[in-house]
Amino acid sequence: MVTDIKDTVHAVEAAALMKLLPGRPRLLALGEPTHGEDTLLDLRNELFRQLVEQEGYRTIAIESDCMMGLVVDDYVTSGTGTLDDVMERGFSHGWGASASNRELVRWMRAYNVNRPAPERLRFAGFDGPLEITGAASPRQSLTALHGYLAAQVDADLLPCTPESLDRLLGADDPWTNPAAMRDPAQSVGQSADAGELRLLVDDLVALLDAQTPHLITATSRDGWERARLYGRTAAGLLRYHFWMADTSQGRMTRLVGLRDQMMADNLLAIAERGPGLVHAHNAHLQRDKSTIRMGALPLEWWSAGAIVNAHLGEGYAFLATALGTIRHQGVDNPPPDTVEGLLYALPEDRYVVDAPRLATALSDRRPAPRVSSWYGYAPLDPAHLAGSDGMVFVKDVPQT
Repeated sequence: MVTDIKDTVHAVEAAALMKLLPGRPRLLALGEPTHGEDTLLDLRNELFRQLVEQEGYRTIAIESDCMMGLVVDDYVTSGTGTLDDVMERGFSHGWGASASNRELVRWMRAYNVNRPAPERLRFAGFDGPLEITGAASPRQSLTALHGYLAAQVDADLLPCTPESLDRLLGADDPWTNPAAMRDPAQSVGQSADAGELRLLVDDLVALLDAQTPHLITATSRDGWERARLYGRTAAGLLRYHFWMADTSQGRMTRLVGLRDQMMADNLLAIAERGPGLVHAHNAHLQRDKSTIRMGALPLEWWSAGAIVNAHLGEGYAFLATALGTIRHQGVDNPPPDTVEGLLYALPEDRYVVDAPRLATALSDRRPAPRVSSWYGYAPLDPAHLAGSDGMVFVKDVPQT
């Protein structure tokens, strides 16, 4: 059995990773089972550099606010702003404090200096402007979309004015009220004004699509693609707020599904200019349905990766990451009858694993699922092994 497992592992290199795939995917998704560990982000950075230099990858997309990510993209492509400012304003979820994320942005900017536009690296956040405590106001994305169109098309074609839009949006505080996540009655998402805003977004996005030839010529393809992002984000936020105000039993399932749908829409847009490396939690990138328990409520939904895979087929590839230990979080040596435990017994610190081949090697053994002692770490589900194109295994995650 040990010999069979050894035959499935390789050095952690982009070349070994690509050999597991039938061809170069438009989106190569690398998952992680926990957030905030620079050891995993350093590995991501190393693989991205190799994919850039050896495989022609030009975009990296991470699990961060898509609107904030525009600040980072402007910096790495054209040097707009300062590195300190970009790390503060360009990341959500506190990711800007990561030394590894800072190094990624610094390296991308240095790589792009003096390179022509088609060869420059691009950065994208692909999460919605969402937190576990609630959602952003649609103001930023909606007014940006309106402003882009107002500068390029006849005023008679626009369904609203900036003043009427501002009146319907009102103050931002009711939109961002954290109490609305637990109490639907606190949400403004099903108010008459919110309903009118949803119709206006639909009209503005339709106008954007109808004027595509003119807009690309008058501005640029990048400008038009950014306006499409504004439209997706505004529509997604208004849809999310609508369901925050819902009182049915399916409310939370709908909300977690909508977040991954927003992620998937952003990833499909990124794939149009691919190839790109995607980095996020395993649960957002896997092909299988994702599950979570919120209190006594079990939730199940299709992940962004599952949705994107349905659209792209072999244009999408997914590698989960599995871990041995995170001792500073109380995650000690994995039980030997788990997938993590079997890989932990091997001599090297990290591997790229041929996941389908490993699943075949373990088919008569049926490894036990690992149980996490810490809520912030999601162990590998052995049932998902065969559905991954590969896996990255990291033996130990030290405290940083």
